[in-house]
Amino acid sequence: MDYRVNLLKNVHEKLPLPEPTGDTFLIRGDYEYWHYGCDGFNDKGWGCGYRTLQTICSWMKKNINSNQSVPSLRKIQEILVNLEDKESTFIDSKDWIGSIEVCLVLDELYKIVSKIIHIQSGKELINYVNLLKDHFEQKGCPIMMGGDRDCSSKGIVGIHFGEKEIYLLVVDPHFLGRAKSIDQLQNDHWIKWQNLKEFIDSSFYNLCLPQVTI
Repeated sequence: MDYRVNLLKNVHEKLPLPEPTGDTFLIRGDYEYWHYGCDGFNDKGWGCGYRTLQTICSWMKKNINSNQSVPSLRKIQEILVNLEDKESTFIDSKDWIGSIEVCLVLDELYKIVSKIIHIQSGKELINYVNLLKDHFEQKGCPIMMGGDRDCSSKGIVGIHFGEKEIYLLVVDPHFLGRAKSIDQLQNDHWIKWQNLKEFIDSSFYNLCLPQVTI
């Protein structure tokens, strides 16, 4: 079933902080929560990168360029083939995409360049927290995060510096079905504060930071 007309918006709002004190830096502007199967197409198991890209595209549409619609999964594949990043067999495949492909599509659709940050290990994320803080302060746009052994793409929409730990605000696109409420998503941890220590030490992470300001 196609749920696009009723996609939930700004699903991170009102999520309790992971620690009661500290400094929090969040995205600015509105976005839609795109997730597995939300357009009637079952992409369970491989479409998380596309869905995170669509979430970022919805932010672009609402805050930067209202004339450009959020691309379908097939449209994303066609763009990457036309850019000669992928072979023609990529269209209608179940091949994953990551932060590099997200960067290419955002540039093609919105003429927005992105900064790609390659992080060798989850334990090295701590070295980039000030960069993420600066991104949310200065750019205000969602971030795409992909990894290898942490084989799930996700959106990052905030960072919290607590007294004890540091957390990233994760928008997880792996939900399948009809999201009836933001409370449901938050209670089931599809939207969550994730302690930096919970990211996988044996996995690298690629971040795509769109260089746009609202």
